[in-house]
Amino acid sequence: MLSSERVVKTVRNFLRVALISIPALFLFCSSQQESERMFTISAEELHTQKLAYYSDYFSFIGSDARGRVAFALDNNRGRDGDSWQAEHFVVLHDEKAGWQAVSGSGLYYNVTRQLETIPNSPDFSFEGTANTGLRVRSGSNVLELRIAPVKVRIAEKRGLAEYRLGSAEATLIWRERTLTGRVIHEYLFVPAFNRLARKYAGEFSDFHGIYASIENVGDLYIHTQKSMFFSPLIARQEGFLFLNGQGYPLSWLNVSVRKTSFAPGLYRWPVWWEGSFAAGLDHYAFTGRITDRKTISSWVTGGFAMGIVKGSLVSARETWTLYGLGELII
Repeated sequence: MLSSERVVKTVRNFLRVALISIPALFLFCSSQQESERMFTISAEELHTQKLAYYSDYFSFIGSDARGRVAFALDNNRGRDGDSWQAEHFVVLHDEKAGWQAVSGSGLYYNVTRQLETIPNSPDFSFEGTANTGLRVRSGSNVLELRIAPVKVRIAEKRGLAEYRLGSAEATLIWRERTLTGRVIHEYLFVPAFNRLARKYAGEFSDFHGIYASIENVGDLYIHTQKSMFFSPLIARQEGFLFLNGQGYPLSWLNVSVRKTSFAPGLYRWPVWWEGSFAAGLDHYAFTGRITDRKTISSWVTGGFAMGIVKGSLVSARETWTLYGLGELII
């Protein structure tokens, strides 16, 4: 006989599958065709279609005598015919004071019609590029982020589409504080696609992203996701390690969720990960747990949240502390 807890779990899983599958059935064929088109379109066809999407995501972790600060700034822009879009997503967390109020999240006018570089907004201005070094200023948030030239750790290309991951030293000047640390940069260019102007089914599914600093001297990036939408370009499990002056893509990556917590819908938030991987000639184990989650949005079958991740990285010779941001799209 099933226990009451197992009955509830079984019903929840059934309802979740039904609520996800029925609407998705109508969108699956068109989304699959759009996904295939993204990776097969030619430059000439793209010039005629005029549909494209670009994204630069920066995740900063730094510290001063007063503690650690995490700052994430996602910069998205796109074109759909003769319309141009731009969007920021921004969060800031103080280790001692928690999540801070910040200005600038949301859509803004891409008046300069910039795509390959990030257009300025009322809240953020940009000088330089990730490849050459970037300076981000925000008067409304009283901050400035200075990023050294980003070193690419992973680069993927399928047709015209590109996906890159890298990291660099960085400094965040926030109010009266100067925090030294590192940035993880994530770049995406997708032709024949623009989520700012159109709706798609299954872009991301059960995405878990960890953007962690290794004691301000290195970086660990890991993601897992179950969507097939970007699968020719973005792997189901992927990551890189930068440590002791050397950067490596991860191999033999194995990540598992050891603990989840309640969510206001037919899903659960992951809160604890364990895993292992190889990088260079060494093998590593890691743990990571969400200590302070900020829910951005939630719906019946899933949600979007950011969180602070604390954990450890262990090799045969040494143990390091991990501190960073977690991104959850469930």
